[in-house]
Amino acid sequence: MKSRVKTGVALVLTAIMLFPVYWMINVSFTRDTDMRHDPPYLFPVHGTLEGYSAVLHQQIPYLGTSFLVGLGTVALTLIISAPAGYSLAKLRPRGGGVLSFVLLMAQMIPGIIMAMGFYAIYLKLGVLNSAAGLVLADSTIAVPFGVLIFTAFMSGLPGELLNAAEIDGAGRFRTFWSVVLPVSRNAVVTVSLFAFLWAWSDFVFATTLDGGGTQQPITLGIYHYIGNNNQQWNAIMATAVIASIPATLLLILAQRYVAAGVTAGAVKD
Repeated sequence: MKSRVKTGVALVLTAIMLFPVYWMINVSFTRDTDMRHDPPYLFPVHGTLEGYSAVLHQQIPYLGTSFLVGLGTVALTLIISAPAGYSLAKLRPRGGGVLSFVLLMAQMIPGIIMAMGFYAIYLKLGVLNSAAGLVLADSTIAVPFGVLIFTAFMSGLPGELLNAAEIDGAGRFRTFWSVVLPVSRNAVVTVSLFAFLWAWSDFVFATTLDGGGTQQPITLGIYHYIGNNNQQWNAIMATAVIASIPATLLLILAQRYVAAGVTAGAVKD
């Protein structure tokens, strides 16, 4: 009996949490004339594909920019955070503990404050409204997280593995590239996934640093449907549905690696 009650409560809570997702899909198929129907339709009675047609005709460039920024953020984050994590975990440089604390504190800085700082710098450098500027800005959010994940994961690697590589004549870089990085697959997938999702869902940096550019991410593409006198809700929700698909697929495919990567280093032998 208790198990049935728990299952029922879990199903109710799950339904409540997933209802916004269902409503997003429902509205994406609803005609503009039916948006203000009272009571609202729980199902798209007079379904339409106008929203998805608008996505295919208007939002593809924004999706392409988001993919470009997301992949660039992943690449830059891995290039910086993986060697830094290896250094903090195994090479133990001076001031490593202070650096780890600074990285932890960096994650507590509100994004809007960082966006204002980047705006002043980019304005002087002339790199406003560029995809490269967004990649650099988004990486500043992902790199501290990536360094902490890599440090925790690589701290758990046995020293015998590194000693064996050194005995075979491998230098520190060769040991990192050929030994440490391949066995750190879970951490690599975890950091890559979170870096991509941060860049994919970013709005603060996008609207501050790329609000008037020709290459804008999908978060700004959705925002263009919202005006003072016109809100194309089916197009907004259709774009949101399409934009949610890559993130959902990545989370499903990488779930096993993410669970292992996030919990790495939590238990010490």
